[in-house]
Parts: sequence; structure tokens; C-alpha cells
Amino acid sequence: MRRKSLKLHKLTCALLTVALVSCTDLHEKVIDEVLGSNSSSPENALAAAYGQLDNSTFVDHSRVFAMQEYSTDEALLPTRGSDWGDGGVWRAMHEFTWGPDNAVVTNTWNDLTNGITKSLTAISSANQDNSPNKALFLAEARALLAFYTFHTLDLYGQAPYRDPNVANAPLEVRQAATAIDDLIKEVESLLPDLANLGEQKTHNGRFTKEAAYALLADMYLNRAVFKDRYAATFNFSEQAVDGNGTDMDKVISYTTQLIESSKFSLESNYFKNFDIDNNGRPELIFVVTQDINTLRSSSNNFVYMPMERNQKPSPANRGTNASCTTPEFYATWEGNHDDPRFHRHYQYDDGTWFMNDGTDVSVPATSTVAGSTLPWFHFNRGFQVGQQYGPKLQSNGDFERTADARIKVSKLFCEKNTTLAMDFTPALTFNNPSQAVFTQDQINQGVRIFKYEYDPEKDNGSSNVDIPLYRLGGMYCMRAEAYFRKSQTALALADINKLRTSRTREALYGNAPGKPIVSLNEQTLYNEIGFEMYWEMYRRKEAIRFGKFEAACTAKPASEPYRRIYPIPQSTIDASDVFTQNDHY
Repeated sequence: MRRKSLKLHKLTCALLTVALVSCTDLHEKVIDEVLGSNSSSPENALAAAYGQLDNSTFVDHSRVFAMQEYSTDEALLPTRGSDWGDGGVWRAMHEFTWGPDNAVVTNTWNDLTNGITKSLTAISSANQDNSPNKALFLAEARALLAFYTFHTLDLYGQAPYRDPNVANAPLEVRQAATAIDDLIKEVESLLPDLANLGEQKTHNGRFTKEAAYALLADMYLNRAVFKDRYAATFNFSEQAVDGNGTDMDKVISYTTQLIESSKFSLESNYFKNFDIDNNGRPELIFVVTQDINTLRSSSNNFVYMPMERNQKPSPANRGTNASCTTPEFYATWEGNHDDPRFHRHYQYDDGTWFMNDGTDVSVPATSTVAGSTLPWFHFNRGFQVGQQYGPKLQSNGDFERTADARIKVSKLFCEKNTTLAMDFTPALTFNNPSQAVFTQDQINQGVRIFKYEYDPEKDNGSSNVDIPLYRLGGMYCMRAEAYFRKSQTALALADINKLRTSRTREALYGNAPGKPIVSLNEQTLYNEIGFEMYWEMYRRKEAIRFGKFEAACTAKPASEPYRRIYPIPQSTIDASDVFTQNDHY
């Protein structure tokens, strides 16, 4: 990490987007700000702290997503022939060969610690403010500091800190084992000053009381891991920080406040949570807001990466044939392919369903990309497995059409091997089983996950999809796990079945609800949380808590507990003597 990323007076953020329209309503506009300077207004400084969530950190596959997902059975990014080699940086995350010089490790650290720095700047700025919004802005800035710090401690075991109330304060290093209690106390102390969602012009892209409840539940659920990272088993029954109940009691308490709130409800169509128009959806508690019509960055990565290059949502868009899931995670869905969260067919306005099974002839061309006349082909959502079908791009720049001007649906082949059928196989057959490297004749392999809707409006890389950081489905998962760890299995089962039966399939299947299960053990609970939270930067923490993280997986050997956290980047170690490298790195 560069030294300047830890110094409040040297960080510069040009052309950041955000300002005020009314007293507490943060909206987008271009400003030119020097972070940490006395001229930085509280509104702009707070906007910069929020902006870092969207500045790759939580929206790009190469940052937090890579570290929380590619390191698990849910996802990997293999080398695919001539693509995605990049010195092995991507497959290292799944093969567990990363080191202090890995670019993913370094860039994610830089982004998270920039979030810490911008939050500290926002705190300092708010402290100097005398407007009626001082208490609210200060609480939000402190909450964001806790949020960035929590994720840094989770991934690296250490996090930088400077006291924003002291001029030229020395750099401190927080350690996960002790800092987790301080973070919990800090966020709990902010609750009186944070706004309730919807009050004081807040929305789910702002840090509200409800976002704080979710963060507190998350911190308490993982507190035992933070306190004894390398333990063979974790003490989930430890007394809570305030002495009232245990860690799991707190998880239950905070999640219950959200589950019982009239502000939130589970979506019957699970994939609505990840649609282009998911802004303000009733299940979303705290999100990274994305809007392609501002200068603030946005990302389409979570669906662009798994989509093949010859899968084209419009004549001007495509995927990039990169990430996929593993055979192990796909196998956990055996017997559950009718779960509404596994897959959903798209239906066009004229009633045409895209079946993607070789029976499709055409779909209407009446759906067009926003702001253009380009035809929009809608791929199905969820797990995409087997031979793929869709439109073909012609030399005139349009999709191939039928005689009645509809979009013709054809069998698809891979772009970079035009004789290789686009058959997304569950199996991953690497010539060297220990290395996630495909030859050019194998680049089709791997089941793809289209959980997030592809937004073709601007380009391949931008999106209007708000990225959920906390949503109600996750709160049910946290509470179910807490109940289970307290041996209240019936209550845990009820929460899991609430998730299952609240989701419904598409009209093609009569809007049938998901089916309940009749019993729950630890492995089933682990699988069920995966069914709800896959591709949402949740799996690594879950795997560590359940003792699954070290297990061998496709292209991943059994690993040692020290891999539960990542190394401090070598550039940071070289630049500062206050950090100590994590064990075995």
C-alpha cells in the first residue's frame, strides 16, 4: 500500500460525484475535492467515503469478491486458453498459492484502507461542522469507518487507524482479536444518532440504523473467529461485549429487529434483488448504489465475468468467458434444481419463454436497450448449465432475424474456439488437476452463474444494479445459524424454510413456491445458506465458521489454517514498519 493512502492530508480525490440538494439528501454532482483539507465540506467528505464502496471495492470481481468467493467452492476464475492467465493471479486465489505480492491481495487492501482513510476524513470534517446535520453525518462516517475496518480485519487480520480528533495523529494498527469488541461498542454507540431508513431523506444506500443492526449481527456472528483465527473449533457461546447474553443471542436479537420490521419483506421472485431496477426493493437493507448516469463508477462485473463472449445481451454487448462455479458447489444443489433460487426463465412481453434447451426458434425484438433502439436479448437467470442458445451477431451489426423480424435463437459456440460448442459442463477437467488451466479446447467448461441482471445500457462494464451488502434473506441465514449454534434446531429450520417457501418459481411452473425441508443438520444448514447467499461475497466467512475452508476442492488442495487470512501486501510492509506480516507469509 502506498504511504499516502494512510495520510489524511495527502489523499486526493478528483472528480468525485456527490453533493446536497436538500439538507440531508446526498445526490450526485461533480466536485473537485482534496481529502483531509479544511475546505472539504462534511457532505463531500462523507460522499467520498460512500463512493469508495463503489470504487471497485465491493462491486468488481477483482477485489472483495475475489477474496471472498474465488477462495471457496462457489467460484473460481481459471485460465481459459489464451485468456485470464495474467501471471496466475486469478487462479492463485482458488489454488491457495497467493502471496504478499499478489495483485488481488494488494489492490483490495488499498481499496479497503482508502475507505478507512476517507471515513476518517469524513469524521474529521463532520467534527468541525456546526450545521443541524452534524450528528447524523458524524454517525454515518463513523459507521462507514467500522464497516471498512471490519472487512479489512476479516480479510487481513489487521487494519490501519488514525485518531481523527488529533492533529497529525500517529498511525496505529488494529488487530482483529481485540478490535472486534471495540468495533461492536462503537457501532452500538452510534444507534441513537443514525437515522431510521427513510427518515431524514435516507435510503438503503446510506448507513441507517437498520444497516447498523445488520453489521452488528455480522460482527457478532464472526466474533469468535476474529478472537481465535486459527482455532480448530470456535467458541460461539462467548459472553457478548456488553455482558448481556452470548454472541449468538446478539445475532438473534439484531436480525430479529430487521426480520420483524415492516420496512422489509422477502421477494417472491428471488432474482428481483439483483435486477437493474432493484433500487429500493423491499428486501435490501444496505446496498452499494449504482447509476450509470453519473461520473461515479459502477460495475457490471458480477454477470459480465461468467457470461461467454458469444453471449450477447445486445449487438453492442457481450460477456468475457471467465468465472464459473465448481463441481462441488453445483453438486450441493442435487435434488434442488426446482428451488426458485437455482434458475429462472425469462418471459417476453408477448408471452414467449426463453427455454435455452434447443426448442427455441425465436424471441421478439420488441425489448430494446434503454436509451437506444438496440434489441435486448434476455438470458435466463441463476445457474446456466449445458449447451447454450441465443442470438448470433451478423456482419451488419444486428442480430440474425427470422422472416418475421424476430430474433433468431441458435446453438452457440465459443468465440475464441468457433468449433467448440458453448456447453457449460458441471465438470472441470484440467490437464494438471492442481492447476486451474484450460486449453483452448476446454474453454467452455464450468457452470455459469447469472445471478445479477446484465445491464447493456452503456457498455459491458457499467450497471444500474445496486449491489446488496445486507439484505433480509441474509438476516434469516444469520439467525438460523445462531439458533442452530444454540441447539435451537427447530427455530433454525423454520427460518430456512421461510426462505425456501417464500420464493416462487416463474409462471411457466405455476408460480410454485419452494419446498420446505423436514430436518436440519450442520451440513444441510451450510448448504442452505449457500443456496441463499451464493455469489454475494459471503461464502469464505461461512466456510471458516463451519470448518470447511481448508477442505480440498477442484484445483485446490487441502490447506492450512493460516490461509484463513491474507498477507499484508509486500508494498505496505516495505513502506511502513508499523505492520507485521501475518504468520507463514
